[in-house]
Amino acid sequence: MTSIVLYCRPGFEKECGAEIQEKASWNEVYGYLQLTKNQGVVYFHLNNAEEGEVLMEKIPLRRLIFARQWFVTVTEKIDLPDYNRVETICQALGNEWQYADLRMETPDTNDGKELSKFCRKLAVPLRQGLRKEKILTEKGDKDGAVLHALFLSGKEVIMGYSLARNTSPHVMGIPRLKFPSAAPSRSTLKLDEAFLHFIPRNEWETRLTSGMNAVDLGAAPGGWTYQLVRRGMMVTSVDNGPMAESLMATGQVKHRTMDGFKYVPQKQNVYWLVCDMIEKPQRVAKLMSEWLLKGQCQEAIFNLKLPMKGRYQQVVDDLQTIKDAFSAHKVKYELYAKHLYYDREEVTVHARLLSPPPVTLDERKS
Repeated sequence: MTSIVLYCRPGFEKECGAEIQEKASWNEVYGYLQLTKNQGVVYFHLNNAEEGEVLMEKIPLRRLIFARQWFVTVTEKIDLPDYNRVETICQALGNEWQYADLRMETPDTNDGKELSKFCRKLAVPLRQGLRKEKILTEKGDKDGAVLHALFLSGKEVIMGYSLARNTSPHVMGIPRLKFPSAAPSRSTLKLDEAFLHFIPRNEWETRLTSGMNAVDLGAAPGGWTYQLVRRGMMVTSVDNGPMAESLMATGQVKHRTMDGFKYVPQKQNVYWLVCDMIEKPQRVAKLMSEWLLKGQCQEAIFNLKLPMKGRYQQVVDDLQTIKDAFSAHKVKYELYAKHLYYDREEVTVHARLLSPPPVTLDERKS
């Protein structure tokens, strides 16, 4: 049985499964799901084994909202002996195919974290063994395949591959970010990860640079404002709650004590709009599209809170609201959404217009 294995946040297996099944059917690829709640791993068993790579060619991983990482299996579960584990894995793989890199992975659970110690010890001898058997190449190929080893326990592993050009650069799709001690809240990691995920590094100097003007709606106490300030931006932070004194002392922050839905920028020079308000996602989606369409900002990153039930459909509906607004004004746009590692009951969205907005701020005022 050939399957596509997807990693997601534990508790969101249903949403991850519904999404891959829907996207696969759009591409006329069919199969059935196998998932266990709170394990963070989804199996999409394919009816036709040859369609695994076809699907991974057609669907960009960044277009999947709930999947952090994925791979196509090349083995069933391999039973590992207490000794000669490397030889057992090499024999199961054979040497017909070569891979550019190896990822040692586990489910994102407490048991998985314990298992990661075992994986670290096995990683070096396994790499050496795979290179000796010419399964793993000496130099990574950017257009090659990445070999994944999903350890379910110290005695079971599933091997598979992803395409290097369509995979997460992080093991299990999880960036390990350090919480900055100067940040006023842990929510700061959400925006840090969002910039890392949505904005290519080779564009940071033009899209995430010092001197830009930014607005943070629902800012208090300043977790997201902190990420803008540390990048040298001038920030208008909008919230009825108090901001951290350390941020106000930088001289880069202006605090507007008011409702984020009522704030209107006075100048047409805001580049970034960020928003993490605890509000109905439909209201936030509408507000974000209005800011962009009125030319009040150039790019926006915002969170859409998820309901207890029907989470995948709610996200689809909210994104469609934004798409409909953009399409109605006949503008070209870029829109991505991801359930990031540091997200919990929300999805992070990035949106920007690729053609001029139909109404600028000055025109709207006149």
